[in-house]
Amino acid sequence: MSRKVLLVAHTGRADIAEVTDTVAHTLTGAGIDLVGLEQESAELGILAHTATTAEDVELVLAVGGDGTLLRAAEAARPYCVPVLGINLGRVGFLAEADVDRLDEALEAIVERDYAAPEGVTVRMTVDATVEQGGRIIHRGWALNEVSVEKATRERILDVVVEVDGRGVSAFGCDGVLCSTPTGSTAYTFSAGGPIIWPDVEALLVVPSNAHALFARPMVVSPDSTVTVHVDPAGHGAIVACDGRRMHPLEPGARVHITRGEMPVLLVRLGDQPFTDRLVRKFSLPVHGWRDQRH
Repeated sequence: MSRKVLLVAHTGRADIAEVTDTVAHTLTGAGIDLVGLEQESAELGILAHTATTAEDVELVLAVGGDGTLLRAAEAARPYCVPVLGINLGRVGFLAEADVDRLDEALEAIVERDYAAPEGVTVRMTVDATVEQGGRIIHRGWALNEVSVEKATRERILDVVVEVDGRGVSAFGCDGVLCSTPTGSTAYTFSAGGPIIWPDVEALLVVPSNAHALFARPMVVSPDSTVTVHVDPAGHGAIVACDGRRMHPLEPGARVHITRGEMPVLLVRLGDQPFTDRLVRKFSLPVHGWRDQRH
């Protein structure tokens, strides 16, 4: 049976077009069929993806930044196949390799080196359920975070945050983020949340610009349910999953966030510790002031 790889790329950039040309030449030369998402396959010059079962694709290759990898994760998740990210963005925290390791990444695909048990990591996701008037009206999921945000810039969003059905705090804010450990280096990091190592299973709750005495980031059990209740007498809001899949919220809506039923698989090349990735991506100083005195 022929092998097939799904390519997801940030189209419209000359440098990425050069990389995708290299990807296509290398993989097709090795007998691997390359397919693309329907909305971008024509620009990439490859066939559109028409898979209907998991066996149709063995891997999703993302070429771009973190936004591209999130799109790739969305495409890969239904088939339970891993995602390998090549970073051509600014930080690219989710991507496994920068473009200078492209040849190594393509060789791993050709040789199936990524398929070893230690070559794929399982990343926790979160599921979101929107309740309105006692009825479930919407469901979503996220690899990074689910955010409940105010719908208009000039208004404050009033919410109550609950954990396992018990109120924790009520406050006005710009929003509330509930993220996975993977998402702790993304939106929640910008909102002042802590960084959580990927092998720690937990839910991270971070208020955004909250007006309250107690509105601190919280790390709760991965088996808990975090609920954000929008004030029934207040304004509407928006729930966003990974900043991509959005749904409007009426006053009184409740967003229940739990550990996701289906994880996302990410390919690892080598055994670089997360600590080293953190230092490299954020250019962190690892020598103390005492080391710099002389």
